[in-house]
Amino acid sequence: MKNPHQILKDHWGHSQFLPKQEEIITTILNGRDTIGLLPTGGGKSVCFQIPALAKEGICIVVSPLVALMEDQVTNLKNKGIKALTIPGGISFQNLNILLDNALYGNYKFLYLSPERLNQELVQNYIKQMDVNLFAIDEAHCISQWGNDFRPSYKNCNILRTFHPLVPVIALTATATPEVVSDMVVQLKLENPAIIKGSFARKNLAYKVVYQEDKIYKIEQLLKNNEYSSIVYVRSRKKTVEISKQLNSLKIKSHFFHGGISSEDKKSRLNDWLQGKITVMVATNAFGMGIDHPKVRYVFHLQLPESMESYFQEAGRAGRDGNYSAAMILYNDYDKILIKKQFLDSRPNTDQIKSLYRSLCNFFQIPYGEGEFSSHSFNYLEFCKHYHLNTLTTYNGLTALERLGIIQLSKQFGRKSILKFEMSSEKLIKYLDQHPSIAIIGKTILRMYGGIFETPTSIRIESIASKTGQSVNTIIKALEKMEKEGVLELTLFHTDATITFIVPREDKKTINRVSKQLLALNHKKENEVKSVLEFVANDTTCKSVQLLKYFGELNAENCGICSVCAPQEKIPSKAELSIIAEKIVHLLEEKEMTSRFMTEKLTFTESKVVFVLRKLMDSGTIKINTKNEYYLN
Repeated sequence: MKNPHQILKDHWGHSQFLPKQEEIITTILNGRDTIGLLPTGGGKSVCFQIPALAKEGICIVVSPLVALMEDQVTNLKNKGIKALTIPGGISFQNLNILLDNALYGNYKFLYLSPERLNQELVQNYIKQMDVNLFAIDEAHCISQWGNDFRPSYKNCNILRTFHPLVPVIALTATATPEVVSDMVVQLKLENPAIIKGSFARKNLAYKVVYQEDKIYKIEQLLKNNEYSSIVYVRSRKKTVEISKQLNSLKIKSHFFHGGISSEDKKSRLNDWLQGKITVMVATNAFGMGIDHPKVRYVFHLQLPESMESYFQEAGRAGRDGNYSAAMILYNDYDKILIKKQFLDSRPNTDQIKSLYRSLCNFFQIPYGEGEFSSHSFNYLEFCKHYHLNTLTTYNGLTALERLGIIQLSKQFGRKSILKFEMSSEKLIKYLDQHPSIAIIGKTILRMYGGIFETPTSIRIESIASKTGQSVNTIIKALEKMEKEGVLELTLFHTDATITFIVPREDKKTINRVSKQLLALNHKKENEVKSVLEFVANDTTCKSVQLLKYFGELNAENCGICSVCAPQEKIPSKAELSIIAEKIVHLLEEKEMTSRFMTEKLTFTESKVVFVLRKLMDSGTIKINTKNEYYLN
């Protein structure tokens, strides 16, 4: 067995583990089932990757997040470690090829979605593999009490029947004690070691601030801030709107959401990481795999949908250990909005049945068929066709996904799957005979390794950029090669892909999960209630409130949150104008210090000083060597 410290040094370049990582790794190497509870940024992946590398055999990783699986596979490959994942929408033949590679190709990691565990072919291959570890990522998804319950996660316990002696590690960053207990039962863990890193962040100030003019508040905090910040909102439209407002205030920002192309995502992320812009205005799509140590502020301009999501998003601030703040800016309307968005727009059972039937009809799925079939999906076109409310429909699709009936995968930027069907020698001859598409074929060969052996995700836009040709030209060339048997192509033209996980049975499909649907709705009520209570409680330390929610009952006051260290509110625009007018009036009489002005006025010294600085910045007043202010 290889030394874990040496593996860490050789592949990650680190000499020491983060807190709790080594304890978790040692427990797994001793063959014991383990639950690892680590906060965001706590290095969960290393906890299963290193023990898997230390032992002979392959590690099966189950994850609900396609983007995260792809990201981890890419990172492992970049470290020289053989890893693969199975993309959605591939043919039975290509699935067989991928599993063959995992079985015979000396791979160390196979990443799977929980839905894949339903497939008999996948099960048969896993039974034959020399498995050294089962890793269940985002393991709270297996519990109906978790933040993101997915019934398909219950498939994970079948792994135990294939290899009873192989240890299981369950990892999550957001689990209440109730969820942890449920994880043990659902995953059939045997006397697991439960290793928990404290979720306390001594350098992170959780602040809840009532604010009517949120942009004004952000402006005051970020105008001279050279570090990075994130502003979270809940709609794509809002990201664009807020970003424009900040840029108009000379605060450099980009907007980021699931609807922008992959190239734009990459470019904007790099701009932010490199400090070319300081603020990213984003939906929760900005979070996956984001690791930037110098984030000083994380703002929520709308109330978060749950304490779990707030904790995860807030946790992106201050990873370098320096003082940082996670600030919820809210007003009375936000309390109404969170109920409207998450409670009032929840579809009931009958509405879910109707939505499911409409989906099946839209894609012409015959009764009793459709299992694991994938379809390009234009959301707005679908809603328009059936005259559906977009918000209720979105919540309905989310419910269907969490209930394990469909899988909704965003495929922006025409992310497609390609595999060459002929040998490299024959392909070169083919390209020589077709000079008009030779540059496209040769560019793909240079950009994507292993494309002869396995179906590979490609980016049409990237190929177009490299070749200097249009996207449509690339697509036509690929379609021509497919017709001539050169390659197998799965091309996505629209904004998303829906995969039907179970055969169509209309009402019966939904009736089987009706109890889970009711549980999901009940849970959402509790989530909204918890958020509103967190916002309203201005007597208990915010950090203590958060940690108590996650089962840390003896936490100490942080000393830096909005309760422990309340800050006087920055004057509103109206108040600022009044104070400025009175200051100018006083200075028309004579020069005076800030302290003298405070004595003359009815406002606090901090507010007076704040307005004086604003008047200095605008050039309205100046200060002399005696620290007296005077009109310019």
